[in-house]
Amino acid sequence: MSEASIKYRKEGAIATITLNRPSKYNTLRFEMIERLSDALRDANRDDEIRVIVLQGAGDSFCGGFDFSGGLEHYPGITEDGYDPGVDHHMVTNQYTSYLTAFMGLWRGLKPTIAKVHGYCVGGGSEMALCADLVIASDCARFGTPYARVWGCHLTGMWVYRLGLAKAKYYALTGEWVSGKEASEIGLINFSYPLEELDQRVDALAAKLAKIPLTQLVSMKLIVNQAYDNMGLQSTQTLGPILDGAMRNTREGRAFVHLAMEQGVKAAVVERDGPFGDYSQGAEDEQPRKRSELGLPSL
Repeated sequence: MSEASIKYRKEGAIATITLNRPSKYNTLRFEMIERLSDALRDANRDDEIRVIVLQGAGDSFCGGFDFSGGLEHYPGITEDGYDPGVDHHMVTNQYTSYLTAFMGLWRGLKPTIAKVHGYCVGGGSEMALCADLVIASDCARFGTPYARVWGCHLTGMWVYRLGLAKAKYYALTGEWVSGKEASEIGLINFSYPLEELDQRVDALAAKLAKIPLTQLVSMKLIVNQAYDNMGLQSTQTLGPILDGAMRNTREGRAFVHLAMEQGVKAAVVERDGPFGDYSQGAEDEQPRKRSELGLPSL
């Protein structure tokens, strides 16, 4: 994977981190996650930076974890699924877990903004919702298709950002929600037409950059602490363990076998086809594309 899978740009007090695998919907591999962590570390250590923006190149923010190529890039993968011991170690060890990078958006005390368009699903949604502020296009699609097979909530942010009724509904159904709907139910902060998204996020980042850094980090810290007091860390220990367990159920192993033998697309069709959403949704329900509107790829 190219070093350019993560791009880092600094303009004044604003750092922009771009997920840069547009041909793969910016799906995540472990090397890419490590580079994201490096970029967040650089921005948080740079005295000139006050605000960090995370975005995705191409027509989507992030399609989740990369399940392509026979899944050979996953540690402990076998023909029967994951080795539970290897998986348990990886997801609970702060030096190997992807959660360390995702929560870098949260734990680093400089404000972070996730700019979301297109698909923001699975692990991509878990990552985006760790940002302090999430701004999306109206037509973006947030969702957790892993709720149907082969996964479980990881960061807990779907739960902590929503009230009980909504959190449980989406946890049990795995249904997607548009950017506009996500804003209305409080999952994210705001949504705008895709044509306005860049300008709106730029304006918000510029507004925050005018505030003293000491004020920004103090206000972020007090809000974070309130959620830590609600058990955020223990939720993030249990979630990935349950996620690993779901990869070792009968249905989870069948999902892996199908993906290995017939390709990931076949597994996704079988999972989402009965519900008619995500890639199996009607054409007029798919997110609008930056490329078709002549907007820059980012």
